[in-house]
Amino acid sequence: MNQKIIFSGIQPSGYITLGNYLGALRNWVRLQEEYRCVYCVVDMHSITVRQDPETLRRQTLELFAQLIACGLDPQKSVVFVQSHVPAHAELAWILSCHTMFGELSRMTQFKDKSASHADNVNAGLFTYPALMAADILLYQADLVPVGEDQKQHVELTRDVAGRMNALYGDVFTMPEPYIPQVGARIMSLTEPEKKMSKSSENPNSYVLLLDRPEDILKKFKRAVTDSGSEVRRSPDKPGVSNLIAIYAAATGKTPEAVEAKFEGQGYGRFKPAVGEAVVELFRPIREKTEDLLKNRDHLEELCRIGAQRAAAMAEPTLSLVKDKVGFLKK
Repeated sequence: MNQKIIFSGIQPSGYITLGNYLGALRNWVRLQEEYRCVYCVVDMHSITVRQDPETLRRQTLELFAQLIACGLDPQKSVVFVQSHVPAHAELAWILSCHTMFGELSRMTQFKDKSASHADNVNAGLFTYPALMAADILLYQADLVPVGEDQKQHVELTRDVAGRMNALYGDVFTMPEPYIPQVGARIMSLTEPEKKMSKSSENPNSYVLLLDRPEDILKKFKRAVTDSGSEVRRSPDKPGVSNLIAIYAAATGKTPEAVEAKFEGQGYGRFKPAVGEAVVELFRPIREKTEDLLKNRDHLEELCRIGAQRAAAMAEPTLSLVKDKVGFLKK
């Protein structure tokens, strides 16, 4: 039986946070045991906002190394850098000619980024959903792992795919959003009502995969808790509830087991314990990332191999689309 194809991408706009890892990447590793997975560092998407070229190059390679260190196996999955496969840009142009202005103008991410980057509201920021659709449709993906906030992108991709299928016959597989049941929703350590994000101005609000152990421990000791000292989940205790979720996800325990373990011990014992659990969770990943970055030739070879495999998967789709829209064969 043919394996279903999964596509997912991640921007090299910084480092992997604890929220990224527990909420998405750890699940990516599990998915490659069951599906044919295509995972991409989407560097082309990142330039919709201004980037320092050297920083972008460094972060792209570092992110690629972290993905491998997290457990993405280049033998099992196709792991590559988006700009290394020109088919993404080619298909994006064709899809943009089949995507309606009104559809793009309704995208919430365009509205949000336009507001936060008012001095650089460029055409790419407006049309990037066509590139995102190309990312997915190039590989005839069946499933796209997304959070609830990303479902709109998959819906637009389906609209464009459906339009092209109606015009030209069966060209694209219709992708479905895949919302994992397993995966913790990790909140900010300083504002537990908000999702953990590396875009926060307060570095104590998030934990990065490559943070030093001593820095991780400091961040958890400073984490916002709530009134009282009881380690239990409650709607009126968002800080402690978040820390319980983190400890449970890091150790594999149930939240109920975490509450039982720390019953009567108070925040003074609990917060350092959460920090230590995260340090141990990240230790082997951080060490492997550092090893990969020391062997740059090997890392760049993995990038090349991943790009070659991705291009081989993408080429039949791109050739079919070019033929369907009427381009002359070369």
